[in-house]
Amino acid sequence: MWKLRIDCMTKGIAVCVLFMTAGCGDLSRKPAPAASKPDEQGPLTRLALKFAPGDSTTYRVTRETDKSVEWEGPASNRPKGFTGGHTGSKIEMAFTQHIQSADGAGSAAARITITQLKYLATVKDHATMDFDSSREKDLSSPLGKLIGQSYIVELTASGQVSKVIDATEARAAVMGDSAAHKTASNLLSAETIKQLHAISPLPAADKNQLQTGQTWSSLESFSFDLMGAKAYEKIYTLKEIREVENRRIAIARMEAVPSAEMAKELHKEQNAAFFSNMFDNTETFTGDLKLDLTDGKVEQWSEQLLTEWFIVDPNPKDPQQPAALRMTATRLHSIERTD
Repeated sequence: MWKLRIDCMTKGIAVCVLFMTAGCGDLSRKPAPAASKPDEQGPLTRLALKFAPGDSTTYRVTRETDKSVEWEGPASNRPKGFTGGHTGSKIEMAFTQHIQSADGAGSAAARITITQLKYLATVKDHATMDFDSSREKDLSSPLGKLIGQSYIVELTASGQVSKVIDATEARAAVMGDSAAHKTASNLLSAETIKQLHAISPLPAADKNQLQTGQTWSSLESFSFDLMGAKAYEKIYTLKEIREVENRRIAIARMEAVPSAEMAKELHKEQNAAFFSNMFDNTETFTGDLKLDLTDGKVEQWSEQLLTEWFIVDPNPKDPQQPAALRMTATRLHSIERTD
């Protein structure tokens, strides 16, 4: 058994390099159909966004992915050609959200204007792109052309970006063939816009009347390439309603658990899962939400997934310093109101 594990560790170095360089995107995100039943006592609270034409709010969104491979133990025992380090990307965007119109169903057309931007991409600890709009020299980059650009999206009361109405002018401003042009264009793709501006923890419109202590849930899965896929049920609990300066603030907490409902999707990763089963695995997936019920705006929301694979050589050359291989993947998404 140990021989099989160590063979996998030794032969898996190249696999770990692939883990570092390949993508680890979301597989799916689905709303779960049910929330817990309310008690007979206690007031119901509607967890939903509100939109008023002409209203403007400023936010900061952060979205980060990171993968790392580390050798732990004497350098003399490290396999020849092994290269570790961190690979990933981080986006920080400040923007103004101006509500242009709203309908009776709770949806609104909102103009998003980018006011600040940071973008960092790394491969094995080497920065391949580093942009910060607060640095004057960086504004000559194609990414600098995003500052002041706007696009229009349709938002729902349950926090979804139902569609991108118009991003033509912004996309035209960053057309080009360089890597920076392509990165800027990707930030304006419909998929990225929806990811950046959606407030995923809010319950569906027909299930948003909740009591303190009540729960609701949604499903989400991630692909970790050769380490397989993982599926989670994200369970949100309405913890309390606070009175803060004449405003009512709903506080919710998320704790995720492995999802049996999405097990069929994981079967597609059987070959990768065999490799990952050679490793010990730990993971945490948690989140927090603060929703201003008075204004119907998100004050703060963040979710972070941390998963780690670890394998130890049971027969090290030096028993006092056993060798080990550690791989980690992190996902972070947060939005905060800044005005």
